[in-house]
Amino acid sequence: MTRLPLRFAGLLLCLLTTVPPRPLAAQSSPATTAITPADAAAAEKLAGLQFTPAQNEQLAANLSERLRDYAVLHQFPFSNAIPSALLFNPLPAGFVLPTARNLFRLAPAPRTTRPAAPGELAFYSVRELGVLLHDRRITSEELTRLYLARLREYGPRLHCVTTLTEERALREARRADREIAAGHYRGPLHGIPYGVKDLLNTAGAPTTWGAAPYTNQTFAADATVIQRLEAAGAVLVAKLSLGELAMGDVWYGGLTRNPWNLEQGSSGSSAGPAAATAAGLVGFAIGSETHGSIVSPCERCGVTGLRPTYGRVSRAGAMGLSPTMDKLGPIARTVEDCALVLNAIQGIDPADPTVYDVPFNYDGRAAAWRRLRIGWLAGDFEKCRGADRTNAFAALDQLRALGARLTPVRLPELPAESISFVLTVEAAAQFDDLTRDGRDAWLSRQGRWAWPNLFRAARLVPAVEYLQANRLRYLLIQETAAALRDVDVFIAPTFAGECHLISNLTGHPCVVVPDGFAADGSPTAICFMGNLFRDGEALAVAQAYQQAAGFHRRHPRLPAP
Repeated sequence: MTRLPLRFAGLLLCLLTTVPPRPLAAQSSPATTAITPADAAAAEKLAGLQFTPAQNEQLAANLSERLRDYAVLHQFPFSNAIPSALLFNPLPAGFVLPTARNLFRLAPAPRTTRPAAPGELAFYSVRELGVLLHDRRITSEELTRLYLARLREYGPRLHCVTTLTEERALREARRADREIAAGHYRGPLHGIPYGVKDLLNTAGAPTTWGAAPYTNQTFAADATVIQRLEAAGAVLVAKLSLGELAMGDVWYGGLTRNPWNLEQGSSGSSAGPAAATAAGLVGFAIGSETHGSIVSPCERCGVTGLRPTYGRVSRAGAMGLSPTMDKLGPIARTVEDCALVLNAIQGIDPADPTVYDVPFNYDGRAAAWRRLRIGWLAGDFEKCRGADRTNAFAALDQLRALGARLTPVRLPELPAESISFVLTVEAAAQFDDLTRDGRDAWLSRQGRWAWPNLFRAARLVPAVEYLQANRLRYLLIQETAAALRDVDVFIAPTFAGECHLISNLTGHPCVVVPDGFAADGSPTAICFMGNLFRDGEALAVAQAYQQAAGFHRRHPRLPAP
C-alpha cells in the first residue's frame, strides 16, 4: 500500500493529531442546563408556532426533561455504521417486486486487438479488456502495472487518489493470471483493475471519507461491494477521492480536477472515481449517490455512470450519509461495463437489511430494447439552455432514428425541494459527534452551505417536521409511480428541473451517458431513468443510444508532466 504525497497533508495531519481542539460554543451543553419559558418562546419559532406564556411555562419544564434524555443518548458511542430502526421503503402501495429470473445477456463480444501504443489500453472498456485477458493476449499483472503507473503519474495532478493499494493489487492480479491460465475464468471482470470511492471500508488501507478527522481511520474487513468484486476476480488498485463526507469535489487533499479541464473541479461527490475513470487511471470505479453524486461528476468528466435502484446494492461497509437515500453504483466507460459491474455487486446481503432480493435482468442485444415503452420529460428538456439543450434534443432525435417512439411524461408537482432537508437531518445524525465535540472545525469547507453549518442547522429541525416530510415523501412515491405507469424507461436532462431530486427521494435508478460536447470541449450528458428494480431496462435503452452516438469513445488527452 502506497500513500500518494499530498502537499501540506502531512503537516495538517500532524497538527490535527497533536494539538487538541480549542473549546467551541457548539459543543454539548451540560445536562443540568434548565430550559426557561423565554427559551421555549424563542425555540417555538423554529416550528412556525406561537404559544401563550402559560403554555411556555409548561413547555419549558418538559423541554428540560427532554434535555436530560438527550444527555443519556449522548453517552452511547454511535458509530457511523449503526443503522436506524426506521428503514426506508421505496415501494409504492400495491407494487409487486419482479420475480422473473432471466439470463444476464450481453451484446456479442467486441472484436478486440491489442493496441500498438500500450497506453491506449488504459482507455479500453471493461468488455474489451476482458476479451484480451480471457484470450491471454494481455495479463492482469501487466494491466495492473499500467494503471498503477498512470495513477502515480496523473493522480497527484488530478488530486483524485487518496491511497494506492499496490501490494494488494499485484497479489490479486497474479492470482487472476494463474487462474485464467489454469482455465478457471470467473467472468468478464476477472483481472480488471478498478478503484473505489474512499468511503468503502478496505482492509489494510485507510478509509478517510475525504475528511481530515478520519485520515488515519482503518477497518478490519472489506465492504460487501469490494468482497463481491474480489469474488468476481477484479483487482483493487486505488482508493479514490470524494468531497469531504460525500459533498462536492474538495477534500483534505485539495480540489479533485476535471481531466478535460485541469482548471475546473470534477464535481462531486464521486469526484475521484469519475476523474480517474475519464483519465484512464482505472478500468472502472465504484461511486455513490445521495443526491447527484454519480450523475454530476460523470457529466463533468464525460463518463458513464449508474445509480441503481435504492435497495439493489448492499451498503454494508460504506460510510452512511443519508441512510434513506444513499446508493452505491459503478462509473465506467460504457453502459455495458456498468451492467457487468452491477451484476457482480447487486443482491441480498444479511449485513444490510435495506437490500431487496430481486433479480437483475439485463439484455444488451441490439433488438431487445425496442419492446420497451420510452418516455421523456418534455418540460425539463425545455428548461435546458446552451449546449445542454442542443445536445439533449439531438439525443432524442438519435433515439427516434433508432426506432424509439417517445411519449412525453410529467413527474408529480409536489414540493420536493421543501422536503430535501431529510438528507441533512440524517447526515447530521450520522456525524453528530463532529458537531458536539467541535471537530467540524477540521473540515476544509466552512461556509453557509458546507457541512459544519448544515449539521448545526439540521439539529434544529423539529422531529415532527422530519416525519411530516417523510409522509409527503410517501405521497411523492405514490404519485411518481402513477405518473410512470405507462412507460418502462424515461429520459431526462441531467439537472434541469427536479427530476434528480425526486428520483433520489423515490429511489429510482438512473444511467447517465455522455451526449456530446460544448463549444469549449466540455462534455455534456443525458440520463435514462428506469422504474424501481428495472435497472436493466434503463441500461438497455442507454446502451442502444450510446453505441449509436459514440461520444463515449472520446477521452481527455492529459498533457505530459
